[in-house]
Amino acid sequence: MTRRKRRTFTAKFKKHVVMLYQNGKPRQEIIKEYDLSPSAFDSWVKQFNQSGSFQAKDNRSPEEEELIKLRKENQQLKMENDICTSRYKSIYALPC
Repeated sequence: MTRRKRRTFTAKFKKHVVMLYQNGKPRQEIIKEYDLSPSAFDSWVKQFNQSGSFQAKDNRSPEEEELIKLRKENQQLKMENDICTSRYKSIYALPC
């Protein structure tokens, strides 16, 4: 079985497909007609209903936003700690 090549879709196309669904066209018919995966279609509908946008950053929960912020802050603090540690070791290095 060969894998299908990954395709990209424009926001305009995604909105068109979601609008068809919201106007009453059956889900299976849309998926078959446009050769879409059910999971991609479902995520587009969910994203559009949540924020009206298909951008990942617009569809993040507050918890996801906080987690991203905390990870960035943690990485920054690790780098600062490494710098301080290396300076301390260079200042107080004992001669051999």
